[in-house]
Amino acid sequence: MTISILIADDQAMVRAGFAAILEAQPDCGVVGQAENGAIAVELSQKLRPDIVLMDVRMPEMNGLEATKKLMELSARYQYRPRVIILTTFDIDEYVYDALAAGASGFLLKDAPPADLVQAVRVVAAGDALLAPSVTKRLINRFAEHRPPSDRHLLRLAELTEREREILVDVGKGLSNAEIADELFIAEQTVKTHITRIFSKLHLRDRVQAVILAYDAGLVKPKQ
Repeated sequence: MTISILIADDQAMVRAGFAAILEAQPDCGVVGQAENGAIAVELSQKLRPDIVLMDVRMPEMNGLEATKKLMELSARYQYRPRVIILTTFDIDEYVYDALAAGASGFLLKDAPPADLVQAVRVVAAGDALLAPSVTKRLINRFAEHRPPSDRHLLRLAELTEREREILVDVGKGLSNAEIADELFIAEQTVKTHITRIFSKLHLRDRVQAVILAYDAGLVKPKQ
C-alpha cells in the first residue's frame, strides 16, 4: 500500500528534493506540495494524505499554526493526517508546541535521505518518531522551561502502579523491549499496559505520552 505524502515548505528546492527522494521509494507517493501553512491545510483537506511533512517557519501560516488547524478540523472532517515537523536547530522553540498540538514527530531538515524515508514509514505505521537521540535532547530542552503542571492529577489517578511505572519509562524514551528488560516482564505485557494507558489517558500515541510525562513532572529533564 502506497503512503501518500504532502510536503509543506516555503522553499521550492527543498520541496523538490524531498519529493524526489520519496517518489523513488516503491511504497511512497507525493500527492501535493504547499508553500505555506494555509495552503497545506487546504490541500490536506482536499487530498487527504497519510503524512504531512510540515516545515515550521513558513509565511501566512507557520507549521505550528497549520498543525493545530489540522487537528481542530480533524473531528469535523473525520480525517486526521500524521504530521512530521521539519526543523533546524535554530528554530527548536516551536517543536515542543508542535508535538503538543498533535504532530507525530519531527525530523531535522538536513537529515540523510534514508532517515527521511524511515521517518515517513515509522509514522505512517502508527508509531511516533521519538527514537533518534536528538529528539530526546530537544524534548529535554523544552521541558526545562516548563514547570510541572498538576492538571493531569485526576487522569493519572486512574493508572495502576505498574501502568504509572511504564508511563515514566515511555517518557524517558525507552522502547517496549527496553521497558520489558527493565521490569522483567514480557514485551507483549508491556504493549498491553501501554494500550491501557493510552485508553485511560486518552492519548493518541507515544508523543503525547512523553509530553504528558514531562508536563506532569513524572520525568525530569535529562533524567
